[in-house]
Amino acid sequence: MSDAFLGQGWRFPIRVTAQGGLDWSAGPESIREAIWIILSTPRRSRIMRPTFGCGIHDHVFAPNNPATRAAIMDEVRQALIRWEPRIDVLAVSAASPPDTANTLLLSVDYRLRANNAAQNIVYPFYLLEGME
Repeated sequence: MSDAFLGQGWRFPIRVTAQGGLDWSAGPESIREAIWIILSTPRRSRIMRPTFGCGIHDHVFAPNNPATRAAIMDEVRQALIRWEPRIDVLAVSAASPPDTANTLLLSVDYRLRANNAAQNIVYPFYLLEGME
C-alpha cells in the first residue's frame, strides 16, 4: 500500500541522490522528519516565520526538575498541535536516563490522521545546568 497520501518533501537532512537530484522522503518518514524539524527549531530563529518551532530551547539552562519537565512537555505538545496538522498528539513524556541527569528523552506518541496508525518518536534534549 502506498503512503503517498501522507505527503512528501525533501529528506532531512537534505541529501543528494546518485543521479545528482534531491532525495525525497514520503509517508510516515516525512512526518517523522517534520516533527524532528519542529522540535529542533528554536522559536524566533526563522526570520520570515518567527513563531515557527518549539519553545523547549527557552529551557536549556533550567534545572532538571518536575516543573521544568512539565513545561517542556507542554511546549512540545503545543508546537506539534500548531505546526504538524497531519498528526494527533496522544502523549508526551520526559524522562532522564539515570547516568545523564542533564539529558531529557522526550517521547511523543502520535497518531497519523490519514490512516490512524500509531507512531512514536524519541527526541533527546540537553539541559545545560549551571556548574557550581
